Amino acid sequence: MNAHTAILGELTVREAAGDDARIAAFVRAHPDATPFHLPAWSRAVERGCGQRARFLIAEREGRIVGLLPLTEMRSPLFGKALVSAGFAVDGGILGDGIEPLAAAARAFTYPSIELRGGPAPSGWATDTTTYLGFTRPLAADDEAELLTIPRKQRAEVRKALANDLEIVIGGPDLADEHYRIYAESVRNLGTPVFPRRLFREVLATMDADILTVRHQGVAVASVLSLYFNGTVYPYWGGGTEAARGLRANDRMYFALMAHARARGCTRFDFGRSKAGTGPAAFKKNWGFEGVPLAYAKWSSGPAREVNPLNPKYALMVRTWKKLPLPVAMLIGPWISRGLG
Repeated sequence: MNAHTAILGELTVREAAGDDARIAAFVRAHPDATPFHLPAWSRAVERGCGQRARFLIAEREGRIVGLLPLTEMRSPLFGKALVSAGFAVDGGILGDGIEPLAAAARAFTYPSIELRGGPAPSGWATDTTTYLGFTRPLAADDEAELLTIPRKQRAEVRKALANDLEIVIGGPDLADEHYRIYAESVRNLGTPVFPRRLFREVLATMDADILTVRHQGVAVASVLSLYFNGTVYPYWGGGTEAARGLRANDRMYFALMAHARARGCTRFDFGRSKAGTGPAAFKKNWGFEGVPLAYAKWSSGPAREVNPLNPKYALMVRTWKKLPLPVAMLIGPWISRGLG
């Protein structure tokens, strides 16, 4: 028995090796699962960002009943940590074996462990005030969808629908265009862009696509979305400077709702935003109520801090916003691969 295998009564906890197909089947069948629990997500992060994926599983009579996907985050700027799940807004422990899975994660001897969702193991620090999640059902059709949007935002969507905007949907063929738009969008927010390969790996291995809005043949807004168990997750999206005046982001998300319905989705997950921020207000204006997200953390010393709202990063954020886009796209991936 190795250091990461434990037998507690009838429950066995071990580090998985060669079990990706079994883990994926368990995740797809579990009602609390997200696409970030899938091995495909962690493997895409591993290949795209160079951060090792590890999986702890709890088994009973040879059947997987619990899972903790982990990403080994290593960064010269932000330190080391185990994150569930890396580069995700959700994850954490899924199913049975909360305490033994947590104990097995601590046995990896990383200075800190971050669980983004799921139940909190006993004694771990839990944050329920920083982030809000925004999810609601999709309506039956476009007209019904419009009526679910509060009046002021509904007027903005109708104006967007009247503009000369083209919707294009695809996969890897739209990846370069999407990456350029997303890089500009996050640069304007003062955040380094993720490695290009991460986006390509997600598109290649997961149920995902890209929806792009063009004006007179020029892409002005684009979003890469995930699809899982009837829910669409618009995950990496953004717009250029021109997008605001054209209301291209409003057009993009409304078009994605229609596209997701056509694919058989019944829910729209608008992702997380920090409480009290502009993005949170934007989602509320669309008729989404923010629900606090619970993130648990364990550390053997000072925990790593990667929140861009932390005052110690203020100068870095202001400086990043001023970088020429080619420079930001060149050095951003080197920095961001350690953020997780």
